[in-house]
Amino acid sequence: MAIKYAILGILSARPQTGYDLKKAFAGSAVLHWSGNNNQIYTTLSDLLKAGLVTKEVQPQEKHPAKSVYTITDQGLAALKEWALSRPDPPEYRSDFWIRLMAVGQLTGAEFTQLLDQYEQEVHAQLLMQQELARRGHAIATKSPREERLQDLIMDGIAGFYQRELEWIGKLRKELR
Repeated sequence: MAIKYAILGILSARPQTGYDLKKAFAGSAVLHWSGNNNQIYTTLSDLLKAGLVTKEVQPQEKHPAKSVYTITDQGLAALKEWALSRPDPPEYRSDFWIRLMAVGQLTGAEFTQLLDQYEQEVHAQLLMQQELARRGHAIATKSPREERLQDLIMDGIAGFYQRELEWIGKLRKELR
């Protein structure tokens, strides 16, 4: 998935500045791009050239002018076409799983240390996801349905981390 569809999706709820988009990326566990200025503004420039968004420069008294981006009808159509296209299957990649393949090289204490470190990292991710859910939505929504969908996505992500913690427990139990 390209970052452009994430940006179009965010803009479909309401017009926003590049800074607003950066905050949405930073506050969302779903948007896996770093959301750095280069990614966002390069993509916005491309979307503007393609006619998928418009830009309105709004002067401000004590600050530089801000650019507010709005999705166009053409942008909405492109977003809908992408949304209806066949989704990619989920990717299950884990650096930890690859490390487990080298477990024969580790002593029992080293293996336990590896599990401890991974468990701490997964637990921290779970806590972070729970905090994001507590804070509310980083991405504006247009309807109760979209808001509920964001809640369910956040539940799914938290559930992933919870299941990973359970799997670590099973791993510990079976490899004692």
